[in-house]
Amino acid sequence: MARAVSSRRKTIVTIVAWVIAFVIFFPILYTVITSLKTEREAIDGISLIPSGTFENYVEVQAQRDYWKPFTNSVIISIGSTLIGLVIAIPAAWAMAFSPTKRTKDILMWMLSTKMMPAVGVLVPLYLLFRDTGLLDTRLGLTIVLTLVNLPIIVWMLYTYFREIPGEILEAARMDGASLMKEIVYVLTPMAVPGIASTLLLNIILAWNESFWTIRLTAANAAPLTAFIASFSSPQGLFWAKLSAASTLAIAPILIMGWFSQKQLVRGLTFGAVK
Repeated sequence: MARAVSSRRKTIVTIVAWVIAFVIFFPILYTVITSLKTEREAIDGISLIPSGTFENYVEVQAQRDYWKPFTNSVIISIGSTLIGLVIAIPAAWAMAFSPTKRTKDILMWMLSTKMMPAVGVLVPLYLLFRDTGLLDTRLGLTIVLTLVNLPIIVWMLYTYFREIPGEILEAARMDGASLMKEIVYVLTPMAVPGIASTLLLNIILAWNESFWTIRLTAANAAPLTAFIASFSSPQGLFWAKLSAASTLAIAPILIMGWFSQKQLVRGLTFGAVK
């Protein structure tokens, strides 16, 4: 009896999980389907049967150079994440292994910066970038995305580092390891799953960022999020071409997430089971 109830419960949970997964995935699926329609078919109504035309992708590439914003997205997302890790690893180490009475206050203050509306600092940041020559540059956008995602990186690494026994680091110090060697050769290898998941998650966040990328770039440093926005014109929205541009923009990060899902899940559950 108990086995039958457990089996029924497992079946229900599985069905619910598949339904939720389909609901989450459906917008992506419909975007891909719409990209394979003609403009008339895209406007006429909801249909899950595309005509199978690839002319939208050809026209999107003809109107805008896809590879330039793609390169910008790769450089900016990876660059901002790596810089963030270089800053966050020592910061998270200090708060995890040498905490003070104000450590939790500092962490909460850092997290509170994510609650501030980005538009509130847009004008002063825009003027600062204009006067320093960082407007519409990869360097400027890399700096902004580093600062935007830094609280998340620090919080995640801090959580992972707290699961590492401090006695191991103390033993390394007793053996004569310097602070740099302690972080690089002892702490970092032990926290590889957590660091890897942090890296992957923040690449995704930087890749998907649209508020700052659209407002601080024009042509030279515009990433794929700005590439998508460029297909919104005064003449209206061309849904099929917009869907094709969106598919081209999300495809690389979806492929990366698919192949790295095991590492991402492993890192996100790092230290959850002792």
